[in-house]
Amino acid sequence: MPNRKTHTLYQQLKKDIVQGKLPEKQALKQAQLAERYGVSRIPIRDAIQRLKNEGWLVEHGKSSVMLRPLNADDAQDLYLMRMHLEPMLLAHAAPHINFETLGKARDILLQLQGISPDDILLNGELNWQFHRCLYAPANRAALFDTIAHLHLLCARYIGFHETELAYFNRSQDEHDALLNALSANQYERAGDILSQHIQIAGEQLVKYLIQRY
Repeated sequence: MPNRKTHTLYQQLKKDIVQGKLPEKQALKQAQLAERYGVSRIPIRDAIQRLKNEGWLVEHGKSSVMLRPLNADDAQDLYLMRMHLEPMLLAHAAPHINFETLGKARDILLQLQGISPDDILLNGELNWQFHRCLYAPANRAALFDTIAHLHLLCARYIGFHETELAYFNRSQDEHDALLNALSANQYERAGDILSQHIQIAGEQLVKYLIQRY
């Protein structure tokens, strides 16, 4: 479990990456990062390792890293895996989803509605909390953990949905439709909504990345 200093540094590094404050295609040395953030190399090392595990950074020579390039192939692989695995997990969870779970999910949607789409990290966190809330009743640990890791790997791409692609309102409507289907015990329809939700957003993102990069 990371300590508070490392976790704070990890969050700051992520924030600086999504805000473009760290250079792309350039080596980031541990010593330079330690000086920049006013910490020792140990929390820098630990934060970097966590970000490498989550697909934000890659190795670049000895004691250096660089931002992992965003690319359409990675984005496509991620959304295709999500599109197949998440409806499967939802199918296991749906019969066990009760009014309390649905209420928690709607509360998360209200929180999402109340924040700026430009707050990329918070949008990504709340989006995962919404999905996690619906998947947890499945009690399928291996499948759940796999999907949780996919969401971590998707986190850098969330910002494009909310800013460049202006997908926020549509995403909220699809989330709401998913909850309505689950409330009506329309489990097959809920799975279809979820699959299309992931597919449409993924296809738009891939198209954008091909055009941009």
